Amino acid sequence: MEGLIMAAQLMLGLSILVGLHELGHLLAAKAFGMRVEKYSIGFPPKIWGFQYGETEYSFGAIPLGGFVKISGMIDESLDTASMSAEPESWEFRAKPAWQRLIVMMGGIIVNVITGVFIFIVITYNSGESYLTKDVLNQNGIAAYELGQEIGFKNGDKVLKVNGQDYSRFQELINNDVILKENSSYTVQRGDSVFTLTLPNGFLNKYADKKKYDGQFISYLKPFEIKQVMAGSAAADAGLQEGDRFISIEGKSANYFSDFKSILDANKEKEVTAVIQSKTGQTREAKLQIGEDGTLGFYPEILLDFAHQEYTFGESVNKGSQQAFNVVWVNIKAFGKIFRGEVSASKSLSGPIGIAQMFGGQWIWSKFWYLTGLLSMVLAFMNFLPIPALDGGHVVFLTYEIVSGQKPSDKFLEGAQKVGMVLLLGLMVFAIFNDLFKAIF
Repeated sequence: MEGLIMAAQLMLGLSILVGLHELGHLLAAKAFGMRVEKYSIGFPPKIWGFQYGETEYSFGAIPLGGFVKISGMIDESLDTASMSAEPESWEFRAKPAWQRLIVMMGGIIVNVITGVFIFIVITYNSGESYLTKDVLNQNGIAAYELGQEIGFKNGDKVLKVNGQDYSRFQELINNDVILKENSSYTVQRGDSVFTLTLPNGFLNKYADKKKYDGQFISYLKPFEIKQVMAGSAAADAGLQEGDRFISIEGKSANYFSDFKSILDANKEKEVTAVIQSKTGQTREAKLQIGEDGTLGFYPEILLDFAHQEYTFGESVNKGSQQAFNVVWVNIKAFGKIFRGEVSASKSLSGPIGIAQMFGGQWIWSKFWYLTGLLSMVLAFMNFLPIPALDGGHVVFLTYEIVSGQKPSDKFLEGAQKVGMVLLLGLMVFAIFNDLFKAIF
């Protein structure tokens, strides 16, 4: 069921974004009097469609893209049979270069507008919750496996990042820090203060979602029992709302990460726990851990998160910054890949990897956030100067505007074929790379 939910979210998100992207091309083309023969969300074979005016609107069976077919344009269909005749006034090739440039930029512009709009709405509706530096350092950080390899330990207090003070936990793990060369943390452990630097090769490990799950530090989470499920092992042991775990099998269980690791290591076993009630009294309890590593209660995390609401004007500013930061991060990440600093196989994801990002639960806030993020990524990817992508057409049209000379149809046809081979190769790589990471 989780797999179906992941796939459904991916298909819906891509259908929305592809539909809007191709709509941008269609509206721009029609605005300049060009004939649009086909508009499709998804690639053939066609599963449903209808004719309206001069345009056939349809849905394709392969939901990994879409297209518009504009008369007189050499595109991925490679339909060049009519290109030898004199251009008609309603054909793409008959229009001025600046109009053709706007048509090719139409999809990218709509994706940017969509991404910015989604981030603005999320910011305005939800505001922002965050953990302040002071609250973080009351308990310290939680060090995952990758964090421990670097030198972090549970309970470390981070005083500075890259020599600068910070106000929110998120500033310790944002992309500006992760992608920066030799990022460092000033750490307090007990009475000693020292510096930890992200080592060479960190990004490759950080990108390894299979082993490290894309995490290296978080925050320690003190917790108590919020609600006990009827008929559960927690109910059988007499656990109640407000109870806190002191230890399990002699190991500290104050923080949820420690508690969960103990349960995972003792699945289907009976353990002895020391419990503290909300009145401060302690007692021992025998607990039967389930085969899924749970006891049957809902926890409440005892951290005081700050929350900030934004006016609409503030949301426009902050949401736009968040949207365009996605593009900037992609530019820096691609630079790392091309320089060989990060493995493409670990850092790039195809449709399976993207579906896993949505997760096995349908959470609308998460769905729209990821859809907004994907909209900005699609805008960036389509702007790359690769033939068969919008960016390739933009390069050729810009050359035509600057030089006054139009590339020949034969050259454009050849470039389109090369671009198609590149894109198909990248798609095959992405899909098989996803499968490899999922299996191994």
